[in-house]
Amino acid sequence: MRIVIAPDKFAGTLTAVEAAEAVAEGWRSADPAAECTLLPLSDGGPGFVDVLHTALGGTLVDAEVAGPLGEPVAARFLLVERTAYVESAQACGLHLLPPQRRDPGAASTRGVGELISRAVDSGAETVVVGLGGSATNDGGAGMLAALGAGPAETLGGGGAALAGLDAVDLAAARAGVRGVRLVAATDVDNPLLGEHGASAVFGPQKGADPARVHALDAALTRFAELTDPAGTLRDTPGAGAAGGLGYGLLLLGGTVESGVALVLEAVGLDDLVASADVVVTGEGSFDSQSLRGKLPHGVARAAARHGVPCLVLAGRVAVDEAEAAAAGVTAAHSLVESAGSVQAALERSGPELRALSARVASGWKR
Repeated sequence: MRIVIAPDKFAGTLTAVEAAEAVAEGWRSADPAAECTLLPLSDGGPGFVDVLHTALGGTLVDAEVAGPLGEPVAARFLLVERTAYVESAQACGLHLLPPQRRDPGAASTRGVGELISRAVDSGAETVVVGLGGSATNDGGAGMLAALGAGPAETLGGGGAALAGLDAVDLAAARAGVRGVRLVAATDVDNPLLGEHGASAVFGPQKGADPARVHALDAALTRFAELTDPAGTLRDTPGAGAAGGLGYGLLLLGGTVESGVALVLEAVGLDDLVASADVVVTGEGSFDSQSLRGKLPHGVARAAARHGVPCLVLAGRVAVDEAEAAAAGVTAAHSLVESAGSVQAALERSGPELRALSARVASGWKR
């Protein structure tokens, strides 16, 4: 029995590597002869650089950059020949701040710009920026400030500060990346503004109450009026990713590409799945968003192309069997149901995932 184990992270509890290892340990405990290929994955958020380094090799370049509230944080990017892979969450990730310090109005993407600058200085001709897991809502303004845009103090002051802008000068930032291909890797299709935009959809996850969400959207609207007066970029799918960091990259001439597709191609998932007997994927919450192109959906589609069963092991499952089957998922199993409670699933994620994997393996037809 050949098993490909290709999960995303279980946000807040397990990295993709830890999840893959837990699934493999559980499966082997029930089926010692199973040949398990571990393939931890990322859709552009946390783990993006590590996943690609495992798949592509290359050189990891360490850097100290500004964190979301300005304190220095350790980060790194991956350089593979003339392509650099940057994980925005390493510089502006929500996980870098304790809950009591999370404020999307004050958090900045400045550190992401510093990483991009370092990558360009290292000779990168293409810079792929993985978007996801950010603490920010500044439309990429901090990133632009780090690359030379002005007024630097206001642009780098967080999303709320954008409401006070009178003008924005992007000339120096654009000159700094001239000739460099910029790619925003994300599977979020939200625009920058409005009810489906960065502030409304992701602001509450980062600590914004309804009044703060309204103020942040108004500030981003002001930023967009000054930087995109024709309105051609703000509605681009993905512009609202990572608190609008996608929009900032679009202002520099960047493009938006599927983070899932990019990663799955890099790791050679299609070839691995073609020779497997079953594929196991998973994430923290398998829900309606998962079926809109997130990582488990991409894995399931690859399995379906080759007629290989695909199982999902997730923290929680919020889609019915028909929806899952239509997406190419053979069966989906919930860690919460298996563990008996949300608290148990969160506190004992690793052991509970191992136990769930063992039970699924025991019942799987071989």
